[in-house]
Amino acid sequence: MTVHTKVWNINIAEPAWQKQLAEAAERLAAGKQIAFPTETVYGLGADATNDAAVQGIFSAKGRPADNPLIVHIFDIQQVEQLAQQVSELAIKLMDAFWPGPLTIVLPVKQGVLSSYVTAGLDTVGIRMPDHPIALELMRQARVPVAAPSANTSGRPSPTLAAHVYEDLQGKISGIVDGGATGVGLESTVVELVDQQLIRVLRPGAVTLEQLQACCPEAVVTMESELESKQAPRSPGMKYTHYAPQGKLAIVKGEPQAVAHYIEQQLARFAATDRCGVLRFDEHERHYQQAALVLSLGSIHQLEQAAARLYQALRQFDEQQIQYIWSEASEAAGIGAALMNRLLKAAGHTVIEV
Repeated sequence: MTVHTKVWNINIAEPAWQKQLAEAAERLAAGKQIAFPTETVYGLGADATNDAAVQGIFSAKGRPADNPLIVHIFDIQQVEQLAQQVSELAIKLMDAFWPGPLTIVLPVKQGVLSSYVTAGLDTVGIRMPDHPIALELMRQARVPVAAPSANTSGRPSPTLAAHVYEDLQGKISGIVDGGATGVGLESTVVELVDQQLIRVLRPGAVTLEQLQACCPEAVVTMESELESKQAPRSPGMKYTHYAPQGKLAIVKGEPQAVAHYIEQQLARFAATDRCGVLRFDEHERHYQQAALVLSLGSIHQLEQAAARLYQALRQFDEQQIQYIWSEASEAAGIGAALMNRLLKAAGHTVIEV
């Protein structure tokens, strides 16, 4: 069923911006699906305690039912209402990184959240976003908000309200347009084992290095991708995500070898197919044969690449690019999250040169 999707343009520099959120908050509290900006990407929110509201998220996105949802909160006191128990290690992480792009998987308190949020698991991922619009919207709605990225499942996540509108207009009640998001990649998701292990289920802007520095008493590890039939414990662990419509490959190796390989491929394909390249600024003089070359910024400033990635993948779609080659980065710091998302977007197609 097609619905009218209302868009609210919110500028936090305006004195009355909080009042402008009232209608969106009322719809959210009433069980409607509302997209809103966070510091990572735009989220598609619904009352996490309302079965029908949460089902509406899965329906709008075309999201698999065994892919759990993260619950967003506006007040740290809400954790006690949602989680069965909260360890000292979890509290330490909350104090260090909330509000911010860190999701902590905790034992869920039975009977509080919709079972559709947890996908039948006995845990729930919780985070407090670091965005004034997201926090104010939830304060006014006064409900915990289940919110995956506000895109069609499998597509690049939205970093602009226009991306949300492109994917979900006619399927959701409204979109709060708060401008471009900051980080550009989804939150880091961690699972805690006793007081001694922090397992990163999905890398993000809170890096392994930051987690280790915060909690030197714990071991920090990266969970390998789950390709088995086991239900994923975190969003982004099982299904193909972030994929452009064209065929994407990642090229790894010494910088000159990478540039040489991509130029060879352009010489082979560019005369007959629309080809694109995702490169770093250090190679700006290369790839002249490509129909579209997009920059991720400097290889030495991967925060820029994180912020630009999803918009770049959508631009390739807009220009109907059929073949895309992306330069790889190192997988340290936020580079771990960047390469995680690139690998998923490319269906793990990696060329070593």
